Amino acid sequence: MSNFISEDFLLTNDYAKTLYHDFAKDLPIIDFHNHLPPDDISKDVTFKTLTDIWLGGDHYKWRLMRANGIDEHYITGNTDEKEKFKAWAETVPNTLGNPLFHWTHMELKRYFGIDDFLNPETADRIWDMANEKLQNGGMSTQQLLKKDRVEFVGTTDDPTDDLAFHKELQDGNHPFQVAPSFRPDPGLKIDKEDFNAWVQKLGEVTNTEIQKYSDFLDGLAERVDYFDHHGCKASDHGIDEMFYKPTDEQEVAGIFDKKMRGESLTNVEVEKYKTFTLQFLASLYNKKGWIMQLHIGAMRNNNTKMFERVGRDAGYDSPGDRSLAKPLSHMLDSIEYGSGLPKTILYCLNPKDYYVLATIAGNHQDGSTAGKVQFGTAWWFNDHIDGMENQMKILANVGLIKHFVGMLTDSRSFLSFSRHEYFRRILCNLFGTWAQDGKVPSDIEWLGAYVKDISYHNAKEYFGLKNGVIL
Repeated sequence: MSNFISEDFLLTNDYAKTLYHDFAKDLPIIDFHNHLPPDDISKDVTFKTLTDIWLGGDHYKWRLMRANGIDEHYITGNTDEKEKFKAWAETVPNTLGNPLFHWTHMELKRYFGIDDFLNPETADRIWDMANEKLQNGGMSTQQLLKKDRVEFVGTTDDPTDDLAFHKELQDGNHPFQVAPSFRPDPGLKIDKEDFNAWVQKLGEVTNTEIQKYSDFLDGLAERVDYFDHHGCKASDHGIDEMFYKPTDEQEVAGIFDKKMRGESLTNVEVEKYKTFTLQFLASLYNKKGWIMQLHIGAMRNNNTKMFERVGRDAGYDSPGDRSLAKPLSHMLDSIEYGSGLPKTILYCLNPKDYYVLATIAGNHQDGSTAGKVQFGTAWWFNDHIDGMENQMKILANVGLIKHFVGMLTDSRSFLSFSRHEYFRRILCNLFGTWAQDGKVPSDIEWLGAYVKDISYHNAKEYFGLKNGVIL
């Protein structure tokens, strides 16, 4: 089964092959949303073993290993790293049809030059070959970014972060730009037990005693200024359930005071607080020219027993199915009517909502920027062939795919940049199939311009980048 990741992998016709090889293949990468640790990039970390670089923190793989009957001891436990790798090797042959079957073999080939099918019989040989390459150098975090021709990395950062590692990277001479992204989720989740502690931490980093809601808003505004000074171009919000409840600052100030006193809040009060606070933040983003990203619809930590054992982000999440259309529409409308809507990217985890997001994005195009409001790429459980094709077809059906800002990894792995190649192959095959079927003109230069824009140029323009450097 070796060599199935061929030169024309996923390219099923001549148009697709030409579009990929002549237009997409050699483009640099702009990865505007991921969860890579900036300290690992700044320190130019090297990895001891294949398990270290490949399995640590990868809840995509962990889910499949559990489904394959692998004991948790070999997933998140303290067992030997080679034993963990062999547990993954045991799982891989059973992942047929899952994108990890493709990703696994693409990553082995692209980063380690290994063309073998990973299974229990090949595991020892692949382990030795990969580890030898890791130990021989050329595989540090910065070297991997250079190898993949990554121009821009948008990390995901708490507003209270001092951005020390971002500053170190910006002071260095690198062919890539690493910029923070403002992720204020702890400041919106007033219903969580740790909210008051986070407010205190915000006060500490802004050298203020936050006693009332106006102090809190001032603290958020100060951190937006700080992030902006250090190259931030985007915010990101993880919104498990979309909210909208009209209110005003005076009412929300009272809700904030109740929380600070340790009193419980009603669901309506929580929703009002989140509504006004997000509206306020959006006004700051608009003034700064930032992009506002909304990741909507994850139902997290569904297994209480395992949450208590291994914590969050461990592979126990699912798409939610709560109402989205009305609260999202009202929220964006209120922001647009008030301070003005910033450039916005909308992602949803449940594919049933794809038409909702694609059409709501169309409601807020104002002629100021091509594709000002984006229906974002297939996310998390949807970043496979069917999911990516479905997202792009729906965007094309009701909007302008020409201005789509394309792929991102949303990953914690330095080997995940091959997913941009995966996306580009799927994109080229989609357009190539349309050309072969006579659904679009078989004008390769015209289609190639689409491919180049979606794969690279649109994101570069949208985020205000020039040769990987923020304008």
